[in-house]
Amino acid sequence: MSLRAARHLAWSSCAAAAALIAFAYLLPALGASPGSDRLFESIFTLMILTYATVGAVVATRRPENAIGWIFSAFALCAALLAAAAEYAEFDPVGPSVSLPAYAIAAWIAEWIALPTFGLIVFVLLLFPTGRALSSRWRGGSWFAAAAFTAAALCAAFKPGRLGETSREADNPLAVGGVGGEVLEAAAPAAEALAVAALIVGATAMVLRFRRSRGDERLQLKWLACAGGLGASGLAVSILGDTAGVSLEPLFYASFLALALLPVAAGVAILRYRLYEIDRVINRALVYGALTATLAAGYLACVLVFQLVLSPLTDDLATAASTLAVAALFRPARARIQAAVDRRFYRRRYDAARTLEAFGGRLRDELDLEALGADLRGVVRDTVQPTHVSLWLRGDAR
Repeated sequence: MSLRAARHLAWSSCAAAAALIAFAYLLPALGASPGSDRLFESIFTLMILTYATVGAVVATRRPENAIGWIFSAFALCAALLAAAAEYAEFDPVGPSVSLPAYAIAAWIAEWIALPTFGLIVFVLLLFPTGRALSSRWRGGSWFAAAAFTAAALCAAFKPGRLGETSREADNPLAVGGVGGEVLEAAAPAAEALAVAALIVGATAMVLRFRRSRGDERLQLKWLACAGGLGASGLAVSILGDTAGVSLEPLFYASFLALALLPVAAGVAILRYRLYEIDRVINRALVYGALTATLAAGYLACVLVFQLVLSPLTDDLATAASTLAVAALFRPARARIQAAVDRRFYRRRYDAARTLEAFGGRLRDELDLEALGADLRGVVRDTVQPTHVSLWLRGDAR
């Protein structure tokens, strides 16, 4: 494919995804019952637009890399899923009236989620080079394609009610007779194979990271940072809901992190500011731990001050807790930064400690030869060069 054809195809796919997601976002406002969760719909819209734009940019600049095309296909499929689901649920004047062919729209929404999710598995298998980890791992790509294709076919043609619409609608393209029974029986097995394909993709990503060096390792760190933050936040919010604790802000923040995942992938593939990922991870660890610490401290202070200041108002307890947390910000940040550097960035931490110790000795050392030897030792410990030489300026006379 020529560069011009790749550019045209990539941006045409981006425009189609944008049109579909705009249709899905605006359609509920025209019906009798507009969408209930507009914040989630807004984040989902941002996710589609981000995937579509990053996919078009990567596919245009690196047409040989499959990741850009996977992002474009994901955005297009997810936008079609949202548009079909909203069309099937749309009420022009009330629940008794439906648009033409709403059953076909519900049918599309019934099965297209599976190949959409399957594209994420190919990102795990092929990122960042667009190629499999080795010739043996190409079989993993074929396995993932077969698993998600089988699951999508079973969902598309098995008989029964359509699950993505609130109206009573049967599958308009269901296979009858023995074929339908076979599809119903095979659907759970196909879904289990799809889950196994996801595990294969995650395993390939872990192995690629362990074998990677240099730029490729930094590229994988960008994706792991964005995906890890979003996935861990979603897992905590789901566990909270299971335990009866509402964590909606965390859920929306985590979903937003996943929506911005293609930005991290685009930075990694195009290598724009690639080497700043360690700084990003460091700041994420520090401020994540700092936020959790200050939140726990704030809650503890509120409880203590309410007990101590019980005759007074709750506003005074809140104000006192806020002041206490504000006073703890800088010392807590310094301690957490030191702990993170000591645990995850040991080389940098040891270098800082070595330089600090050398600065202390420098104030007391008077022998120039001993000072030069000490300086060369510090350079060897911190920079680790192949050779060290110290040149001193002689007397001008």
